[in-house]
This record gives sequence, C-alpha cells and structure tokens, in this order.
Amino acid sequence: MSHAASIQVELESGECREITFTSDHRSLADVLAAHALPLNTRCGQRGLCRGCEVELRDGSLRTEGGTVTAPATVQACRARPAGEALIHIPARSRIEHRPQVGETFAIAIPYAHQPLFRFVPGGRDTAFAVDVGTTTVVVLLVDLVTGEVLSRAGAFNEQIRFGDNVITRIEAARKPENLIAMQRAIVMETIQPLLQRACERAGRSLERIVGGAIAGNTTMLHLLVGEDPTPLGIAPFAPRFIKGKQVFASGINLIADSLAPETPIQLLPGIAGYIGADITAGVFASGMAFDPTPSLLVDIGTNGEIVLQSGGKLTACATAAGPAFEGCGLLCGTRAREGAVSDLWLTLNPFQLETKTIGDLPLARANGLCGSAYVDFLATARSSGLLGVTGRFDLGAWEKLPAQNRLTDDGERALRLTETNGAGALRISEVDVALLLQAKAAIGAGIEILLATAGIRAADLGRVYLAGGFGMHLNVAHAIAIGLLAGIRAEQVRVVGNTALAGALLALVDRTTLDEMENLRTQVEVIELNLAAEFEDRYIEHLMLP
Repeated sequence: MSHAASIQVELESGECREITFTSDHRSLADVLAAHALPLNTRCGQRGLCRGCEVELRDGSLRTEGGTVTAPATVQACRARPAGEALIHIPARSRIEHRPQVGETFAIAIPYAHQPLFRFVPGGRDTAFAVDVGTTTVVVLLVDLVTGEVLSRAGAFNEQIRFGDNVITRIEAARKPENLIAMQRAIVMETIQPLLQRACERAGRSLERIVGGAIAGNTTMLHLLVGEDPTPLGIAPFAPRFIKGKQVFASGINLIADSLAPETPIQLLPGIAGYIGADITAGVFASGMAFDPTPSLLVDIGTNGEIVLQSGGKLTACATAAGPAFEGCGLLCGTRAREGAVSDLWLTLNPFQLETKTIGDLPLARANGLCGSAYVDFLATARSSGLLGVTGRFDLGAWEKLPAQNRLTDDGERALRLTETNGAGALRISEVDVALLLQAKAAIGAGIEILLATAGIRAADLGRVYLAGGFGMHLNVAHAIAIGLLAGIRAEQVRVVGNTALAGALLALVDRTTLDEMENLRTQVEVIELNLAAEFEDRYIEHLMLP
C-alpha cells in the first residue's frame, strides 16, 4: 500500500525544496524527475554508472541491499524513499546544466540556392534544420528566400534520462511505453521548444515555417518517428528504414500553435544501423568524397564513426568508444557543460597542474572533467613520466607528487586535482585511465583497419576531418600523442564541427543535395569491426600509450 512521504532536497546553489509524494515503487530518480529535478541517469537506470548519485544527509532510503541510513552516497536510480529524508544533489548529478552544444560547422562544397520547399516571400518562407544527437540537439532557423541562417538554439536531448548512448535507449524501447515516452522526449520536449526559441530569437512566427530537414544517427531517427529500434540491438543490426524519407509534423507529434500540421519534414538518408544520416551529411558537407587525395572523417561523439575515402571509394566503420570520452563510467566524468574542466596541463619536476573550466569557474567549483580534459591528462601525464605505457602510475613519479595530490583507494592510485578530501574532490584514477584507453583503442584500431583495407598509411592521407562537438574542443596534438589519431600529423587535421547540421542545412537550401546524399549512401562499404580478422590484435596494441 502506498503512503505519503516527504523528502527535503538541497541543491548545489543552496536552494532547498520539499517534495511530498505518495508512492512505494518508483525510484528516487523517478520521483525527483517528476518534480522537475531530473538526474544524470546515463545508463538507463541500470545502476551501472555514478551519474545519478546523491548524498543522503539525514533519514534513510531503501535499496535492493536493504535500508541505507545517513550519512551515505547512493545511486538515486537504485534507491526508493523510505520516509522522511534529507538529500543533497551535487551539480554533476543533474542534467539541467547548460550543455556545450556544437552549433558551428564548415561547408566545404559549392551549392546552389534551390530550396527544398516552395516558399512565399513574406509568407511561408522559413525552414528549420535539426541535428538530433544522442546527447544534444541543435535547431537552425533558415530564411529560404536568402538562404541565411536567422538563429539557432541547442539543448540536451531529453531522452538522456533513458540512458546516454544508443544501446541503452534501444534496450529501453523494448517496453512500448518507453518507445512512446522517448518519441515524446525528442519531439515535444526537445525539438518543439528549441524551434519555438529559435523563432523567438529571429522574430518570426511558427506559421511562416514551410518545412524542415533532420539529420541524426539511425537510432535517433527511429525514435523520432516512433519506429521500433530494437532490431538494431541484435545481429544483423537491420534498421526498419535507412533511406531518406519525408514525414509530416503532425505525424511525429510536432504540434505547436500556428505550425501547420501538414508541414513536411525531410529525414536525411543513412548508411547502416550504426552509421547514420549524420555521417552521410558529414561526408557530403565536408567535401571529402570529392577530395583528390585519400581523406578520413572521424566523428567522436556519443558513438564513434570513421569514414575513409581512397581513390574515390568510401569505406566506413563504427566503434563503441564515445561514452567514455563524454565521461560515462569515469569517477568524476561529465559531459561538456558549464563548470566542467575542459583543459588540463600537468608537469613534474616541479609539479604543476593547470586547468581551465567551461565558464571560467575556479577549479574548486568544477563539477567534473569532460573528455577533452581526460585526453590532456593522458598526454601530459605520459610525457611527464607520471603514466607508464600500460596506463598505470609510475611508482617513482607517484611518490614525488605532493601528498595532497595522491590518493589511494582499494589499492588503486588516483591523482587528486583538488585538495579537499570529501566525496566531491576531483580525481583521476587508474581505473579511469583503463576505460579511456579502451575507448581510444577502439578508435585507433578502427582507423588502422580502414587504412589497411585500402592499402594505405596514415601518412598518405591528405586530410583528416575531425567532426562533432568533441572534435571542436580536442587538443589535436594531445590526441595524436596518445595514439587516438595514431600516425597522423597535426597539419593533416581539419576541425569541421557539426557536419550533421551542415548537411541538414544544405538539404534545405539546395534540394539537389538530397539526391547526391542518397547516391553517396549507396557507395559506402561498411566494415563490421567485430568480424575483421585483425581488429582484436590491433585493439590490444592500442590499449598501450605510445
């Protein structure tokens, strides 16, 4: 039987809230989300990460292992209220912090002004382009008369409460009610308010919108239209649809005041189950398909996709590497958001540690480390001698560190970045390093497999296009130093930003690009890395630091 309960919630800002509810079965994470306090349930509430941790300061909570009493740190997804309690939510455990959204991009090909949709100047003359990322979503508002970008808006994909990667969302979609909820999350809770915000910024009403174009990975596009993505979770990973197609706004429940229900929305074409329309858009917008010399597109986001062009032939693969570079599973990892450590430099003899945070907050107030900072750490800790080739701390160098920066827990060493001893102290452990090396090994081995298939070396590449939000903030020299971009020289790398968004924009302003993307899609040979004979050996080699 349900009974009333009350919990006091303290936020990092000092704000206090009281939540009264009647429920015996919902997790604490669900209770908090229902009261506008969504947490970082990155693993889909499976208890596999520390994203939703809260501090129990008074009272008790129920868990699968029994009743937990204060003081304690608990995963909110594995706990249920047991009566009166006082909890503190650390900033890193919330998802309402402003994300660093990749809104910038480069278009490297010529295009015409032949809009995808018919327009009436001064009337229905506006369209929108969307990049539906697993983590973030960006909307551009475009004047079809001039082709000018009028405004842009970005935010977290509200589906992240179902998990931070496509696998967790595919698993969640096995429950029909979750599939409905995830479509609502992306359309009504994410795209619709972003579209309204973009219109407000541009001073245009929704009734002037004549159409839209959307890019995204295959799973995200399935969830967008309410299509069951679960076949993507088992071999042969066959999508329900992969070609580009057009839907109506009302057909995906994009319903807003003054937006015409019959507004057409074009979904860009994808390549395979794990190489989606965002990559098709990237290959086209970057111009790599037309390069006279071999070139490589590397998109390291929540997932990792790699495309090689050599002699006009396109080959591609996908790697399960992205979540670690977005902080998933790491002790103090976080997505790129305000307050996160984004840059890190470490030297020994003498010991110096310099950091930079997004928003220029002092290190003592930082809420975690994002992927670019972890790459910086791997590179500078290795070059300084603090890390050995296997990613373990060198004992001699470790003992020379200041005492306040050394931490040992259950036999595992960690570098402490802040001097406080509390649970909120930022630190990087040997376990973190191992997870990061696994992620970089997947990318490095994937690149090598594609190069070997084409019979070329990294030195033969004329251009390496680094796409996605992670690439925008990555220190390229450090990425090369740790072997993430093994054998590649800095002068070969071109950072191109959000090429998925660029492709969606191109589809809006030049309708001929859709046919060209469809043609490109059919030319790509997809290599399944799990079936590649040399992948395991190359992966193991890349688990080391150069």
